[in-house]
This record gives sequence, structure tokens and C-alpha cells, in this order.
Amino acid sequence: MRMLQATGLSLLLVFLVGLSATAQAADREKLLSDPGVFGTFAVFAVDDAWWRLDREARAKVGEEIKGVLDKHGEQVVADLYLLRGLSDRADLMLRLHSTDLARHQHLVLDFLATSLGRYLHNVYTFHGITKPANYVPGFSDDLKAAMKTPPDPGPKPYAIVVPIRKDADWWNQPQAARLEMMQEHAQVTTPYLKTVKRKLYHASGLDDLDFITYFETARLDDFHNLILALERIKENRHNRRFGHPILLGTVCTVGDLAEVFAR
Repeated sequence: MRMLQATGLSLLLVFLVGLSATAQAADREKLLSDPGVFGTFAVFAVDDAWWRLDREARAKVGEEIKGVLDKHGEQVVADLYLLRGLSDRADLMLRLHSTDLARHQHLVLDFLATSLGRYLHNVYTFHGITKPANYVPGFSDDLKAAMKTPPDPGPKPYAIVVPIRKDADWWNQPQAARLEMMQEHAQVTTPYLKTVKRKLYHASGLDDLDFITYFETARLDDFHNLILALERIKENRHNRRFGHPILLGTVCTVGDLAEVFAR
């Protein structure tokens, strides 16, 4: 009887742990898909002095970063990116999501207090918020259907961040004129919906930008062709700033990051 009770208790604990993990995964998906969620891109360059430390001193970087992410994990969804080797502007990037921007601030402060963080220079920080689609309700039914094309399954290891600022004329255009231009924008992007995932953040008032566009792909050639297509449409005339910088990196885990910065 005691053995059966112990077995039952063990199964219950496994079940509860599984429920907890599922809830955390659901929270992540909710924060990554809901409107009204803040997104922060914190971009860092590593000081050369870091590489002069002995290997033993650099070996604890993974444990420290994991500790920071775990500490804030119930309130902030955090993703890591390795830019070193693909960007001359920065070495790593944090992408953060939550319903309170102050939570991002606290996580970044703790991140900068790690042994690696003391050797980081914060070269860029972009803030935005997710909102419901402004123009899609006015699109044709065929285009609305095309916009629902799901991305291909499988990993998309490359991440690209493109900040955008519009000119004053864009904001003073009638809604109908902007809708027409955004419908053209959507039409040229549909061939790439399967291979290039994208997410838009509205940044006006939160940053010196109007939008932050985030992309993931395994096909950089398709991303290149997507950008070329967007450069040929009328809406592009209203881009006062497109990029500057464009940040290119790879999606990585804490372990991946630790392996690179402990070399």
C-alpha cells in the first residue's frame, strides 16, 4: 500500500511539473502573440578586456546568465542572439517581452551585474509595443487569406532587426492613401511568408523610431529578395530611416552564448 501511495505521489508530482511547464510555454506564446505587449531589444558589444581574462574567470558566464533569466522568467520572456561574427556593431542581443517595461529594466540591470555584464557596452536599446493590425481589416479578401499563410516548419536560425522611421508626410496622409500603400506592401511580402517570419513593434513615443521590425529565417536569400521588393513600392518613399543599424545574428541558447564567450 505504501509503495502504491509513493508511486501515486510521484506520478502526481510529474503531472504538476508538466502542467507548470505547459503553463510557462503558454505564457510565452501569449506574450509573443498578444497586442499590448512591450518589446525591448538590448544590444551589447563586449569590451576587449573580457578576452584577456583567464578562461576560468570566463567559464561561469553561462551559469550567471541562466540565473538572471530564471530570476525574471515568470514575468519576462527573454531570447538571446549571437551577433559576434556577423555584425561589426555588436556581439550579443537580448529580446524581451512583458506587459511592463520596468521589468525589462530590472532584467537588464541584473544582466549587466554579471561577470560578463561588467564588460559590456550597451550600444543600442530599442523599445516598442505590439498592436492589432491597423490596415489588414481593409485588405481584399484574397489578400487577407494569403496573409494567413503559416511559416514553414523547422528552425529559422537567423534573426534580423530593422528599425524604421517614417517622414511627417506619411502620418499626414489620409487613411485611404496609407491603406492603399500598405496593401501594396502586403502583396509583395506574401511570396516570402513561408520562409521569413516577421513581427512588428510600434515605437513612436517610446524611442526615436516609429517601428521595429523583427525577422527570423533560414533563407537569407529570401530575406534579401523581400527587402528588394519592399524598396520598390510607394511606401518606401516615406521611410526617413530604414535600418541604421540593421542587426543580423543567430538565435542561441544560454549554453551557446556561454561556449562562445568562455573560449
